[in-house]
Amino acid sequence: MHDDWTLIQACRRGDPLAWEQIVAKYQRLVYSVALNLGLTNDDASDIVQITFGILLQSLHSFDENVRLGGWLITVARRHTWRLRQRYQREIAHDPDDLIEQAPHDSHNPFQQWDTLEWLNDGLNLLDPRCRELLMLLYFAKEPLPYSDVAQRLNMPVGSIGPNRARCLARLKQHLTQKPRSF
Repeated sequence: MHDDWTLIQACRRGDPLAWEQIVAKYQRLVYSVALNLGLTNDDASDIVQITFGILLQSLHSFDENVRLGGWLITVARRHTWRLRQRYQREIAHDPDDLIEQAPHDSHNPFQQWDTLEWLNDGLNLLDPRCRELLMLLYFAKEPLPYSDVAQRLNMPVGSIGPNRARCLARLKQHLTQKPRSF
């Protein structure tokens, strides 16, 4: 996988594989932003489409210093908020209702997004099988039984725990090599 600037330049030249790599690298991150801000799976999928559509239109505005993950988080966050506001306006009868429905999170959202980007980068460094195992175990909307995970990955149920431990150890190793930026 190439660095973001190399991929952006290749996309500008019309390389479809570069575009696929950018989408593969960041779609989980964009999806998780929308989910963490309270959207449904379907709405989060729409936000992914919108965000990558805007990215496609904006490719020529980037320079070599772009932090693509942060840029995508910002775009996804803004469009998620717009969608939530639209939904709130549809159900709100009184302007004060919007204040009541606004999410009140005491955590720093910028820190959360930076952590999500950091974690996403670590997951991208894992082999596909490890990444898929961790995604099924920890990032599914609803927890999946081991039997379902085993069936999807074509592995014995008894090997999920040991594989999970090895994958988490690899992820930890990748993450400790790449400190968070906040």
